[in-house]
Amino acid sequence: MLRFACQPGCTRCCEQRGWVWLSENDVSKAAAFLGLEQADFEARYVVRTARRIRLRKPRAKQCHFLDEGAGCSIHPAKPTQCRLFPFWPELVENRNAWKGTATYCPGIGKGPLIQIGAALEIDDEMHNAYPEQYPVPNRNKNLPPGKNSSA
Repeated sequence: MLRFACQPGCTRCCEQRGWVWLSENDVSKAAAFLGLEQADFEARYVVRTARRIRLRKPRAKQCHFLDEGAGCSIHPAKPTQCRLFPFWPELVENRNAWKGTATYCPGIGKGPLIQIGAALEIDDEMHNAYPEQYPVPNRNKNLPPGKNSSA
């Protein structure tokens, strides 16, 4: 059982060290939101490797789009990773990691109860958006071939 409600004005998740991974859809949505051609957006804000896409980090802060005191300046088009926090596979699928994240995220443990099925559906969106990082899990591994958990 998980509880989570994003707290007004909180940007603690955005301030954590690490990369913000992008899907192709994330890139096109953010570029359109900012009124930029995708190539211009990528030249300014994106790093591509052979298998992954991520936001470029500016000097002395975690994200170009995190405005101190105002939050995410691209909130309506923010990347899937940001939008789905804290329902990431490594947190939803590991109770200790979820509890550890609560040390910096004041929204964990607050708000409505999130049923595990709903949390796993959100978790699946991460698997689908970033398949190199999160291979799609086989949650029906104990069922015979051709069966699924809804049958």
